[in-house]
Amino acid sequence: MKLTILQTGEVPETLRGRFGPYPGMFERMFDQTGRSFAYEVVKVSEGEPLPDAGALEGVVLTGSSAGVYDDFPWMEPLREFIRDAYAKKTPMLGICFGHQIMADALGGDVRKSEKGWGLGRHSYAVKATPEFMRAAPTLLSVACSHQDQVITPPEEAEVILASEFTPNAGLVYRNGAALSFQPHPEFDDDYMLALAELRRGRAPDEVVERAIASATTPSDSREVAGYIARFLKER
Repeated sequence: MKLTILQTGEVPETLRGRFGPYPGMFERMFDQTGRSFAYEVVKVSEGEPLPDAGALEGVVLTGSSAGVYDDFPWMEPLREFIRDAYAKKTPMLGICFGHQIMADALGGDVRKSEKGWGLGRHSYAVKATPEFMRAAPTLLSVACSHQDQVITPPEEAEVILASEFTPNAGLVYRNGAALSFQPHPEFDDDYMLALAELRRGRAPDEVVERAIASATTPSDSREVAGYIARFLKER
């Protein structure tokens, strides 16, 4: 299966040399699931043209420093692409900003949360177990780094992951081919910690310290990656 990774943002410049770009993180994540994927990257945020959604085998929308309320020239075409992919039932995954722009494009409400920064490893209750997540435990712990949140999901979406901080952290859509998560299963711990350190001065010190301490919580990112891979393969 070929995944078209729509890159909507860059790893912060000070971390780029050490960690590489976001598409590489997704490629490593999917390769570790043991399922067979091929990849192509479209740098949407750099103005590369979007492909025909109906001609793709699968789509991944990455994270970004952008918010859905920003007025970048690539954002409205991306919303149109998402709606087209949804109508054509092209398998589609959104992570962080990808999760938010999918919800925004399909009728949800996304805003900068009054709760502030979510950093480090957060734990999310599993609210529903569709077939691809049938073996999931009741709680999944995954890295996150965000201020924006899906406040109200689209009517087409069902919440599958939730926490007190992020009530709409995972969504599966009723067309049977769209899935999104606020947290980042593609982040390894070193990058999660480097991002938390980078937020010093922007996020409160106690939030940063809590994020660093959260690395002692065992990660379920590989399990979540496995659920995602199964979802995409079985569409």
